[in-house]
Amino acid sequence: SVLRIESLSITLGEFSVRDVSLEIRPGEYFIILGPTGAGKTVLLETIAGIHTPDSGRIILGDEEITATEPRLRNIGMVYQDYMLFPHLTVEDNIAFGLRQRKVLKDEQLALVVEMCAFLEIAHLKKRYPGTLSGGEQQRVALARALVLKPEILLLDEPLSALDGRTRERMRRELSRIGQCTGTTIIQITHHFDDVFALADRIAIMREGKIVQTGETSEVFLHPADTFVAEFLGIGNIIRGTSSRSGDIIRIMTRDGPAFFAASGLTGDVVATLHAEDVILSMTPFT
Repeated sequence: SVLRIESLSITLGEFSVRDVSLEIRPGEYFIILGPTGAGKTVLLETIAGIHTPDSGRIILGDEEITATEPRLRNIGMVYQDYMLFPHLTVEDNIAFGLRQRKVLKDEQLALVVEMCAFLEIAHLKKRYPGTLSGGEQQRVALARALVLKPEILLLDEPLSALDGRTRERMRRELSRIGQCTGTTIIQITHHFDDVFALADRIAIMREGKIVQTGETSEVFLHPADTFVAEFLGIGNIIRGTSSRSGDIIRIMTRDGPAFFAASGLTGDVVATLHAEDVILSMTPFT
């Protein structure tokens, strides 16, 4: 793993992260989902070093960085509101981190030119953030983070402030960034379209805890509990009592209808049924 989080806990007022353990693979696009107040942003900011955890460890590569200063972690972060410096031009915003690292002026210029070309914002270099559209500001914020060549890029709701058309364009851009740079990306989002378009794996958070982690299709097809199923918008949640019938189980519901499933579970059960898996036929299906 490129990033390993072990039993991480932190409380900040009404927000908390409780005993979170995660492993993020090199080069993957990992998305964290959860309701408002679940602790997603606190988790990202703790990974970035903005907060010090009450307990647990953060390991980047082979190095523990739990107590390492944010500027020494080689982790980039882009917030929902981009947090660009309004008094600096686009090129000065992008070069800000390079100046903090005391990179030579000529190298700064070359890196900024390269990043502007990569994100197709070279024509904006002399402009100020206040004159840019939301999509343009997003690209500048990404350029400012990526120019430092971070091992991990953290994205906190990066597309939520954009209109639908711009959001779709930025999804394609984020996918391209991950593929072209090989940067490991961890993103928070509320949009399931982001999940299906971008994620290699996802994690679901609730009340500060990770309640399920896995590949996108696996989590949607096999939610860990009713909270995950309801949060993911699975409308058909069937509660009943199951009994074995050969290699399958028979689920009797309170209202009477029986359902059959391939499972080894018996007793009180909860089943989910995806609408897209239902086939209607005028003749028996074989």
